[in-house]
Amino acid sequence: MLLLWQLSLFVSIATLLVGVVKTSWVFLLISTFTFIPIAYYFSGANNAWKYVGLTPVILLVLTILIWFISKKKMSAYKG
Repeated sequence: MLLLWQLSLFVSIATLLVGVVKTSWVFLLISTFTFIPIAYYFSGANNAWKYVGLTPVILLVLTILIWFISKKKMSAYKG
């Protein structure tokens, strides 16, 4: 079980880095979904670690922001 949790963390961080460097909303969306189990684990904490549970929300907002930017760039090329 710990191996799956560590794999999820590694995939989430790797896709986050690739998504930010390439400004790809697809990689950021993958990062969001792979971070959900980690966030669920920490959301039950009674200390400051519970705020790790907000990370998928932040990643989703970043994904939507990158998606709008890429959509705007594509419409500028067509027009």
